[in-house]
Amino acid sequence: MDSINQQQQEENKKNLGGEEAAKKIKELAGNAQSCFFCTNIQTGKPFETRPMAVQQIDDEGNLWFLSADDSHKNEQLKSDPLVQLLFQGSHYSDFLSLSGKATISKDKGKIKELWEPTIKNWFTGGQDDPRITVIKVTPTDGYYWDTKHNMVVAFVKQMVGAAIGQTMDDSIEGTLKV
Repeated sequence: MDSINQQQQEENKKNLGGEEAAKKIKELAGNAQSCFFCTNIQTGKPFETRPMAVQQIDDEGNLWFLSADDSHKNEQLKSDPLVQLLFQGSHYSDFLSLSGKATISKDKGKIKELWEPTIKNWFTGGQDDPRITVIKVTPTDGYYWDTKHNMVVAFVKQMVGAAIGQTMDDSIEGTLKV
């Protein structure tokens, strides 16, 4: 039996690089707004994962987070700065897996730029809390799964395909090289 990809009537694979990859990262990570942030990638130990809110995604595809300087995550990043970020924007699309390198700073200007009132739950001293750090993740590569058009078109194509017995999936996937 043929694979589902061979039954596709449309192209469903598109690898992206440079500006196009950065734009896709911004779109998909922005739709998700949070991710699983994985550390201890190179240590040979099982990697550690925790949910993190993305504070900002810049036009180059860099992702910005706020974190405590005394957290396990920050400690792990000092010895192994490689990370894996896993995003899910909806039940059916906007999936993204990114590999990258994290850097930690205490840039007060960036903290102010990224600050939101709800963050005070973790940093009770506000923007001037001495524990607050900025983590910048610079993606190196990744993989995405998305729809070509939008969820309505994808749903209609799936229903028509099911009714006529043909694969009419609206999905698109591919590698990302920033």
